[in-house]
Amino acid sequence: MRVAIFDFDGTIYKKETFTLMMEHLKTHPTLKVYKKFYRSILPIYIAYKLKIYPESKMKEQMMERYLKALAGLTEDQLHTFFVELASKMQNDFNEKVLARMEQHTNDGIYNMVVSGAFTPLLSAATTDFPVDELIGTDIPFQQGILQTDVVINHIQAHRKNAAIHSALKGKQIDWENSFAYGDSFSDLSVLELVGNPVAVAPEERLQTVALERRWEIL
Repeated sequence: MRVAIFDFDGTIYKKETFTLMMEHLKTHPTLKVYKKFYRSILPIYIAYKLKIYPESKMKEQMMERYLKALAGLTEDQLHTFFVELASKMQNDFNEKVLARMEQHTNDGIYNMVVSGAFTPLLSAATTDFPVDELIGTDIPFQQGILQTDVVINHIQAHRKNAAIHSALKGKQIDWENSFAYGDSFSDLSVLELVGNPVAVAPEERLQTVALERRWEIL
């Protein structure tokens, strides 16, 4: 079995979902929580810029603060929220990456999307794409209501690898003839899993690695 593993932010989606999430919260017609949310994330971002927080910790805490801003919403309300958000992405998907996904499907390759973005958002955004397995950051609910007092498992860096191996447990994977697509240096451990890593519009650090190792750059 061959797999093709796709990052989402900067790869399938050309932009960053968190930036779009902030804008969606800021302009939402009924949720009036943006100012409080922004004040809650500002110290985290400053700590990151001052190199007090590593990037992984900063991203995880940003995601947790975002969920806290949505406290009290039901699962159905959150579904609607993320469907609205996904509709704003339609003009910013990477057509070259989507073409690869279609080609892999035609070649009998198992397509996986693995991202730190919230799972309901990924599900809404990739409805029309040939995705066989979707791995994102799950949102905790209790009796249909969002839980904000639970630590989330933000899927990033080494957690992506663990999630991939868990999802594929029991399957015989031909890693040498599999593919992976990513744009960020944090995707490196996933790209190194396969024999066909592809750097998609890579940031500087990943581009350096891709050039040194003669990886494909899309």
